[in-house]
Amino acid sequence: MNYLSVENISKSFGERTLFENISFGINKDQKIAFVAKNGTGKTSILKIITGEDTPDTGQVVIRKEIKMGFLSQEPNLDPELTIEESIFASDNDVLKVIEQYEKALENPEDEEVYQKAFERMELYNAWDFETQYKQILFKLKLDDLKLKVKNLSGGQKKRLALAIILINKPDLLILDEPTNHLDLEMIEWLEDYFAKENITLFMVTHDRYFLERVCNEIIELDNGKLYQYKGNYSYYLTKKEERIAAENASIDKAQNLFVKELAWMRRQPKARTTKSKSRQDDFYVIKEKAHSRRKEHQVELEINMERMGSKIVELHNVSKKFKDKTILQNFNFNFKKGERIGIIGKNGTGKSTFLNILTQTMQPDNGKVVVGETIKIGYYTQSGITPKEGQKVIDIIKEFGEFIPLAKGRTISAGQLLERFLFDRKKQHDYVEKLSGGELKRLYLCTVLIQNPNFLILDEPTNDLDIVTLNVLESFLLDYPGCLIVVSHDRYFMDKIVDHLFVFRGEGVIEDFPGNYSDFRTYEDSAEPVKDESKTGSDKKSWKQNNVKAGLTFNEQKEYDKIEKEIKELEAKKEAIEKQFSDGSIADSDIAAKADELQKILQSIEDKTERWFELTAKMEG
Repeated sequence: MNYLSVENISKSFGERTLFENISFGINKDQKIAFVAKNGTGKTSILKIITGEDTPDTGQVVIRKEIKMGFLSQEPNLDPELTIEESIFASDNDVLKVIEQYEKALENPEDEEVYQKAFERMELYNAWDFETQYKQILFKLKLDDLKLKVKNLSGGQKKRLALAIILINKPDLLILDEPTNHLDLEMIEWLEDYFAKENITLFMVTHDRYFLERVCNEIIELDNGKLYQYKGNYSYYLTKKEERIAAENASIDKAQNLFVKELAWMRRQPKARTTKSKSRQDDFYVIKEKAHSRRKEHQVELEINMERMGSKIVELHNVSKKFKDKTILQNFNFNFKKGERIGIIGKNGTGKSTFLNILTQTMQPDNGKVVVGETIKIGYYTQSGITPKEGQKVIDIIKEFGEFIPLAKGRTISAGQLLERFLFDRKKQHDYVEKLSGGELKRLYLCTVLIQNPNFLILDEPTNDLDIVTLNVLESFLLDYPGCLIVVSHDRYFMDKIVDHLFVFRGEGVIEDFPGNYSDFRTYEDSAEPVKDESKTGSDKKSWKQNNVKAGLTFNEQKEYDKIEKEIKELEAKKEAIEKQFSDGSIADSDIAAKADELQKILQSIEDKTERWFELTAKMEG
C-alpha cells in the first residue's frame, strides 16, 4: 500500500540548484534511510514531504487518512507547557482519556468524575497505552513530568519531541537525525523499538549501525540523481561500490569512443546527410557521458605535527563534585604517545566535565592535571563556531592559519584543506550564513585541524555530519599520529578509530576497557547481571579475570585471537593472487605491482605465524 509519492520535485536557492525532478514512493512497512551529502537538500526534501516547505516544481501526494509524524532537528514545542502537558496537547483521543484519568486521580474525593474517567479508560482500552507511553518517557530519561519546556536543554527537547511522536504511533514517521542527543543506551532501545513496532519510517541519519539494524531500504541522492537499494546499509555499500565501478568503466569506454568519434567528426564534409546527422547526435550524447566526472574527494591527509616529549598529559588523583553528584573520584591516568581513547557513558555521567578538566577550562576540586610543554591541544566542542556577519568560508579558516605542514616537507593551504573536507573552490567563497548545519560543523572541524594539534579531543564530532563526511574524517583520524580522545554515540565511528574506552558508569566510577565499542558490548552482554545498579557494575566479574587463556595477559589473548583471524585472511589473499598469476588474468602493466603485493603478504604471514608460535608457547607453558 502506497502511503506517499514524491513526484518530480525540484528545489533551488538563487542560482544554486539542490535537486531536479526527484521522484520516489514510500509504502507501508518500509523503513527507508535517505542518504546524501550535507548541503545537497536532505532537510529540504524532508520539509517538502511534511508540508513545511513547497517545491519549485512537482508535488507530494499523501494517501488520505494517513497519520504522519515528523521529528525535525529543531522541535516546535510550546515553551510554557510542562513535559506532561506537551504530551497531552497532541491530538490523540486515547491520550485525552488518560489525561482525564490522571486529573481524576488528583481529586479522588469526586467519585463521580473518577468513575467516569475509569470507565472511559476501560472503553478505550487505555491501560496498556498508558504503560507504553510511560515506558517511552522512562527510556528517554524524561522523568520529571512537571518540568517546563523552556527549562529543558536542547537534548531534552529533542527527546521530548521524539517521545510525543512515538506515543502517538503515526502510520508514517519522518525522522531527521533521530539519534542526535541520545546516549548509547537510548539508541539501542530505539533500535529494538523500531524492530518490534510496525511503523513505516523515512529517515535521515548518519548513525550507520542504526541504519544497518533498522532500515530495509536505502535511497541515495548523489550528484542530483536518485539511487534506490533494497537492503540494509551493508548491502547498500556493496551495491554502491559495484555501481561506481560500472559507471567508471562506462566512462572509460565512452572516452575511448569519444576519441574515435572526434576523429570521424573532423573528417566529415560540412554537408549533412540523414545518416551523418544521426551519428553526430549520438556523438554529443557520448561526449556528455565521457566528460562526466564524479565529484568525490578521497582524503589522505597526514599532518606533520610537533614532536611530543616524554610527558604528554597526566591526571593525578583528580576529583570533582557538583553538590552531591560525584563526577570524578581520585582519577589517575598518564597518556602515552599514540593513545586513542573513546569515552562512553549515559548522559549526565560527567563526560564533558572530564574533557573540560583535561583541557583546564575547569578546575578539579582536588588533584592536578599536568600538560607537557610540547603538547598542543585541539578541542572540538559541541558549541561550534560563531561567525561574524558577512564572513566567507575561506575567511573563517584563515583566522586560524594560512597553511599546515604535511609529511615529507610538503604543506597544504587553507583552501586545499577545505577542499579535502568537501568544500570546493566555489563553496569556499560562499557566505557562512548560507551553510547547512552539517557544513558548519565540517568548517569548525577544519578550524581545529589547521592549528596542527598533537593532542586532539573531539566531543560528539559526528553530530550533523553526513556519511560521506564521516568517511573523510575517519580516513584522517586513522592516519593521525597524535593522541586522540573521542566522545561519540556513533558506534561505527568509535569501532573504527579507538583502541580502548573510558566507560563512565556514574558516581565517579570510570573503567578503562581494553577494546572498542563492539568488544565492550560483547563483554557487557556476556557478563553476569548486576545485583545492585547503585554499585555501577562493581558486582560484575572483572574483564581482566574473565576469558583469559592460561599464561596470557588480556591484551595478549586479544592479540592471539586477532592473529589467527589475520593469518587466515592473508592466506586467502595469497591464494587469490596466485590464482590470478596462474590463469593469466593480470594485465602486463600490473604484474610488477601484483608480485610486490604478493611478496608483502608472504612476509606478513611469516611474521604473524612466528608471533602466533610465541604466544602459543607462552600459553602452553
